[in-house]
Amino acid sequence: MTTRYRVAGTDDFTDDSDRIICEVDGLEIGVFYVDGEYYALANYCVHQGAPLCEGQVTGEMAVDDNWEWQYDHDPCVVTCPWHEWKFDLETGVNISDERYVTPTFETEVEDGAVYVLR
Repeated sequence: MTTRYRVAGTDDFTDDSDRIICEVDGLEIGVFYVDGEYYALANYCVHQGAPLCEGQVTGEMAVDDNWEWQYDHDPCVVTCPWHEWKFDLETGVNISDERYVTPTFETEVEDGAVYVLR
């Protein structure tokens, strides 16, 4: 059974790339607002238990068709503040090794409130 938890108002997110870390049903979850979308993932790095959601949110460098480096906003990743492991905000997958995944949660927005489904 899925339960919907109100975690914040949309106006609690002050700007793009903002986040709120909260407790939902005994689990600490980071809710991110990036480019008009909300993402939620466990505030726990699967590497050594660091507070993952306290890390920097960025895109990544990628090589284009001409073999030149370019900054790509997709995927949007959060970088673990302890050992710099990077996880895709949407999927929770480590961008260097798909074996490592942090749990993600569906979000909903209704009447100016942001909800996490768990």
